[in-house]
Amino acid sequence: MFKRTVLSLSAVVWLLAGCQSGDGRYDKATSETEDTASTAIPVSLTQQEGKWLLLRDGEPYFIKGAGGSADFAYLAAVGGNSVRTWSTENASRVLDSAQQQGLTVMLGLSLGKERHGFDYDDADAVAQQKERIRKTVLKYKDHPALLAWGIGNEVDLFYTNTNVWYAVQDIAAMIQKLDPNHLVTTVVAGINEEKAGLIAERVPDIDYLSINIYGGLEDLPQTLKSIGYQDAYVVTEWGPTGHWEIQKTDWGAPIEQTSTEKAAIYQKRYQRGIAAAPKQALGSYAFLWGQKQETTPTWYGVFTDSGKPNEVVDALEFLWTGEWPSVRAPSINQFTLNDAVASDSIRVEANSTVNAYVDLNIDDGQTVSFRWEILPESTDIKSGGDPESRPSAVTGRIISHDNNGKMQFAAPDDPGAYRLFVYAENQAGKVATANIPFWVNEGG
Repeated sequence: MFKRTVLSLSAVVWLLAGCQSGDGRYDKATSETEDTASTAIPVSLTQQEGKWLLLRDGEPYFIKGAGGSADFAYLAAVGGNSVRTWSTENASRVLDSAQQQGLTVMLGLSLGKERHGFDYDDADAVAQQKERIRKTVLKYKDHPALLAWGIGNEVDLFYTNTNVWYAVQDIAAMIQKLDPNHLVTTVVAGINEEKAGLIAERVPDIDYLSINIYGGLEDLPQTLKSIGYQDAYVVTEWGPTGHWEIQKTDWGAPIEQTSTEKAAIYQKRYQRGIAAAPKQALGSYAFLWGQKQETTPTWYGVFTDSGKPNEVVDALEFLWTGEWPSVRAPSINQFTLNDAVASDSIRVEANSTVNAYVDLNIDDGQTVSFRWEILPESTDIKSGGDPESRPSAVTGRIISHDNNGKMQFAAPDDPGAYRLFVYAENQAGKVATANIPFWVNEGG
């Protein structure tokens, strides 16, 4: 039993209704399955004195989560309590591993996307998708680590056919009947009044809204207030400023924040966009608990490609536990190329000697080793987190480097856009990362 809500959203009434009992609580007892042998830990949503609460086994449960499948033991050790997936790939392993570490799982149910060619006017394709999800729900619904079902991820990104929401509703209503023990949500790419209204009208059987948002997270509570959304929400992706919304060089290369800048922005956005909305926010999933190539190899992951945590992990530990780790990652004061910073749109001559310098803050008693890498600017840029290929490194160009953050390299022979990456690792295995875009001029 859990409470649904009624609210005004512009001219639309948000009815998270389904089947209401006389006391205003939704009755999920009408199920297609018997739960007498279930090992599921029941999860519910209720509102107490105007505050939305997620309850797990009857106890308040605030999501301190991360999206990704990296080291679950480390996630638990730094104060995390939940993980998010985007599909059910390796779901048994993920659920079992999470259970071993005392974590819960928001299990993603992948949906076809219009931008990938899925047609939500194709009744057969929609029915086949629903049947696939029905089988999936029945397979995993009784796992004790399961927290919630996430129907799709950003199906609204670059879409034109809003019939997708009818398909989401059909699946949500089905899950509500199949699984009385877990909550149901759908994940959107940002939120505005039009989108919220469509979901309110067409998807009444979700329990709360899940929102992926980056640069706008600080303003999210006010945004939701302005569009009349008074229900519960979870921020299911948040992190550094996105590559699509940040300052660029004069040749169009997005300028990535250093790990130090990212750690600061994670703190600020969490405090203003999640912690500042205790009546509505049920928690969040930081992005990305792992590593991936998306614009660069370091933009979104909080680990390096060798599995080393950066400063963001320290910031998350502070946000989740209220305490900083005893040994923190190095932090970056400044990173320069020929005494210029990234926003200067640095240009160099082919095969010229270039001087790089990174100025660090390091915990007492720690020493730092440096790794440098030159990559061509990625040309395999996708949208919505779709897989990208990592550019091949330019090798044999480093002339000299020392243990104080200084390095010289010979600019590549081929003209075009590149980035210089630095990885500064302390003895605790924690890393500061940064990169500078630079342009190699065509030889005369």
